Amino acid sequence: MTILMTLLAVAAMVLVDQVVKYWAVTALAPMGSIPLIPGILQLTYVENRGAAFSLLENQTWLFVLLAAVVVGAIAYVFYKNLIQNTWGKVSLLVVCAGAIGNGIDRIMHQYVVDMIEVLFIRFPVFNIADIYVTVGVIMFSIYYLFQHKDREETGRI
Repeated sequence: MTILMTLLAVAAMVLVDQVVKYWAVTALAPMGSIPLIPGILQLTYVENRGAAFSLLENQTWLFVLLAAVVVGAIAYVFYKNLIQNTWGKVSLLVVCAGAIGNGIDRIMHQYVVDMIEVLFIRFPVFNIADIYVTVGVIMFSIYYLFQHKDREETGRI
């Protein structure tokens, strides 16, 4: 995976997240909610000033700093070529895109735009960037648990 392809992939994912959030702000916010699957799923405009379940509400710069640390750590891991296969690399790119997407919101608005609401369980309203982070972390966990080899196992120093 070249650096250009890596940057384009992350940029494309961030663009999708930001376009959906722009739509939520301009079209969904005035309506409040749009049912998609009655009793199961709807789109609901929410301005989230914290983390999931509004934890650490109004700690914007803490979340921006955390996103910057995550992106920096991922850049370092790529720079040092510490990930051994495409699955592991893609997982980190997906996490990176999610961190950047929500980081942009926090810097621009002081909150994150959320819009996807699952109705049949008590769960926070979330957005595309949240999906990226969740899926990326699950993918990376699978990579690390089942595919990653320690340096001693690969003979790398």
